[in-house]
Amino acid sequence: MNWLRRFMMGRYGGDQLSIALLILSFLLNLLAKLTNFPLFAIISYLPLVFCLYRMFSKDIAKRRMENYKFTIWMSPAYSWFKQVESRVKDRNHRYFKCPNCRIRLRVPKGKGEIIITCPKCKTRFERKT
Repeated sequence: MNWLRRFMMGRYGGDQLSIALLILSFLLNLLAKLTNFPLFAIISYLPLVFCLYRMFSKDIAKRRMENYKFTIWMSPAYSWFKQVESRVKDRNHRYFKCPNCRIRLRVPKGKGEIIITCPKCKTRFERKT
């Protein structure tokens, strides 16, 4: 095990982009197995090879910049999933969008018909909680 530690010293290793490339490779390989289309099997090795290249690379600054750009590109999807997760976990509140300015509003659950006033545009609308 010491030889692996010495080999990986000074190399970049894994990050979010590497994990995404591994998942993409796995999904393409699964698609190739399900469709019995050999081109997908060949294409599925490209993300895997790129992932291994990134993990064993010694140009750490360049790999770090690639990962930074990937995380910036993925941040809208990541924040959307985090919002959905927090709404599912929050069982005491309902979430509505203002019909005028489209801001997301959180109101307590179980109050019946209520009139909601948007704090941004002061539009009043009625919803059932």
